[in-house]
Amino acid sequence: MGGDGLKALLASVRYEVLPAKTTEEKVLAHVPRDVVVTVTASPVKGLEPTLDLVGRLAAHGYRVVPHVPARLLRDDAHLKDVVDRLRQAGVDDVFVPAGDADPPAGAYDGALPVLRRLGELGGPFAHVGITGYPESHPLIHDDLTIQAMWDKRAHATYIVSNLCFDARVLGEWVGRIRRRDVTLPLYVGVAGPVQRAKLLAMATKIGVGESTRFLTKHASWFLRFAAPGGYSPDRLLTRTAGALTAPSAGVAGLHVFTFNQLAETERWRRAALDRLGG
Repeated sequence: MGGDGLKALLASVRYEVLPAKTTEEKVLAHVPRDVVVTVTASPVKGLEPTLDLVGRLAAHGYRVVPHVPARLLRDDAHLKDVVDRLRQAGVDDVFVPAGDADPPAGAYDGALPVLRRLGELGGPFAHVGITGYPESHPLIHDDLTIQAMWDKRAHATYIVSNLCFDARVLGEWVGRIRRRDVTLPLYVGVAGPVQRAKLLAMATKIGVGESTRFLTKHASWFLRFAAPGGYSPDRLLTRTAGALTAPSAGVAGLHVFTFNQLAETERWRRAALDRLGG
C-alpha cells in the first residue's frame, strides 16, 4: 500500500464489533479512544445486547454507533424508547439497515420508514448511516437496492458499503453511485485480518441458530479466509487505492468488519500506518 490517501483512510476507521460476552473487554484492551466503534444487532437476540454494550462503551469514552435494524423494531413506541436510551447514553450517530430478521418484529420491513420516523421525531441524531451494496444483495434485486439508496439519501448523512472483496467491483460501484448524484460521504466496508479458525469459533459463540444463519449467508467468505495465515485487506486496499482516494469518490474512511478480532485488527492498522509513514 502507499500514498497519503490510504494513510488518511486508515486514520479514519470504524471498527464493527458483535455484542458478545467479551467484546467490552477486547475493546478496552485494544481499541484507541479515537477509533469509532460500531455495534451490530442480532436478529436472534434482538436489540438489548446492542443497547447495553453501546451504553457501557460510551461510558468508557468511546464514540459508539449502534446498528438499529428496522426489522428488529416492534413499533413506534419501541423506536422512541431506543432513541431515548441512546440519547441518554450520549449517542449522536446511528446506523439504520433494514436487517435480516424474518419475519420482522413489527411494522417496519425496511430502513426508509424508520428514517422518516426519526425525522418526525425531530432528527434526534446528528449522524445517520445507511447501507450501500457494491455487490448484489442475496435477497434484494439490484434495481431495488439502487432505488432504496436514492430514496434514503435525503434522510441520512453517510453511507456504509457492505463487505466486498473484489477491487474492480468496489471501484466501479463508487464511481457509479457518484454518477447518480448520490453525494453522501462513504465509509468503505472491508474485512479486517481474519483467521478462519477464529471466525468459526466466533460464529459458534454467537449461538447455534445464528451461526447457521451466519455460515449460510456468508459461506463464500470462508474460501478467502482459508488461505495460510488467514485473510488480510492489504491487497484489496492497494488495488482500489486510486478509486477510493480520488477526491470525486468522497470516501470518508474505512468501516472494518473485525469479527471481534480486535487485537489483530488494530495491530494490522498500526503496521500499515507505519509502512505509510503514519
